[in-house]
Amino acid sequence: MQGLDRIRVVLVEPSHPGNIGGAARALKVMGLSELAVVNPRRFPDPQAEWRAAGAQDVLEAVTVHDSLDDAIADCHWVVGTSTRQRRIPWPLKSAEEIAEEAIARQSRTPDSRMAILFGREANGLTNTELQKCHCHLQIPADPDYPSLNLAMAVQVVCYELFKQALLNQPLSDQPGGQPDIWDRPPATAQQVEGLMTHLESVLITSGFLDPANPGQSLTRLRRLINRVQPDETEVQMLRGVLNHLLQGNSGPN
Repeated sequence: MQGLDRIRVVLVEPSHPGNIGGAARALKVMGLSELAVVNPRRFPDPQAEWRAAGAQDVLEAVTVHDSLDDAIADCHWVVGTSTRQRRIPWPLKSAEEIAEEAIARQSRTPDSRMAILFGREANGLTNTELQKCHCHLQIPADPDYPSLNLAMAVQVVCYELFKQALLNQPLSDQPGGQPDIWDRPPATAQQVEGLMTHLESVLITSGFLDPANPGQSLTRLRRLINRVQPDETEVQMLRGVLNHLLQGNSGPN
């Protein structure tokens, strides 16, 4: 279905192969097809094949990655599922809100790619992994038993994506509406990581940041950049500014 073919579900270090198969089935029944796993404990595995049922094509197309950075390198918008509040608050949305924004983004920038991250069965995603995300997603549950199986969580999110894609109409078909096409592609996760590494280097060189005691400055700057969601040209401009500032800082006093 249009709007779903460039959305990637990423399972980070799943311990049970059955959950990989269950996730593949969840994608298949809701019109998605792109599943990636990062450092799975057991995969391929017969239990994954058994749980996938009729979604063998999705399971056979699963990509396996050594790192999360590799799994999301070409993605422009990254969402991380989380069940806990964080010390530094991050933009937080429901599955329904994420689905609405995901399909809207596909309408505005058809070539953009999105990743939705699901963490380990026992303890989810780490703070470092969640900081790589533009926003976080929470699925509400009964506080007396808020434990949701990994494959079931994938199913809930995929259902909201499918529902929104089904309801969505192209902007050009709306009365007086035209697609809101951005003039440059959004920056990928890899490009944002390059910017953050560059920024950290300049802040240390300039003396603004003490590498022995950085505090939360870089985390808050990352949150700012993810919230702004710069495009490729804006990232290049920012890195050009950093290079210029660094050259000025290294010159004679």
